[in-house]
Amino acid sequence: MLIEINKDFPEYPKLKQAVDILKAGGVIVYPTDTIYGLGADALNKKAIEKIYKIKKKPISEGLSFIVPNLKEISKYAILSDAAFRIIKMLTPGPYTFVLKATKLIPKAILPKRQTVAIRIPDNKICLELTEMLGNPIVSTSANISGEPHFTNPVEIQNKMDHEIELLLDAGSLKNEPSTVLDLTQEQPVVIRQGKGDVSKII
Repeated sequence: MLIEINKDFPEYPKLKQAVDILKAGGVIVYPTDTIYGLGADALNKKAIEKIYKIKKKPISEGLSFIVPNLKEISKYAILSDAAFRIIKMLTPGPYTFVLKATKLIPKAILPKRQTVAIRIPDNKICLELTEMLGNPIVSTSANISGEPHFTNPVEIQNKMDHEIELLLDAGSLKNEPSTVLDLTQEQPVVIRQGKGDVSKII
């Protein structure tokens, strides 16, 4: 099911519809500040298994997820003073941060529980969804693993409609994935250069 949503002023009934699906263990597609993502409640094991199945992604690889703020990151990741300053400077924004994981990370999303990839996107839909759900939401590109990203909602619907419960259509997005930063050591390391600018920290 596809429903159009205002990216700047997301309508509450549409957000609630998406959150109700997430709470029930369903999978949605939602816009971020980079590309469209496949979303599920990051603390729901069965929902996570659905994501892996849809993406045809090995479970051993783990998944990233979104949270609404720095306080929530500290629940799931160990933050050094340097990492805290960098994340505070760059969020919300098009970055994925790789950090040392805490024991709160569920095995379903991170089998080895050593590091975790977390985002705070600059996107009202993302932030309000995770605020309303009360849990992190999986943030993984809406595509088959290893294949090109889908940027057009209609194309996503044609490819994935039978595997997802809801697609929040905020219009076409550019094919610009997030910049991935490893913050597990003293100095940040760019794993993938994407949309996010790192000139202030590198």
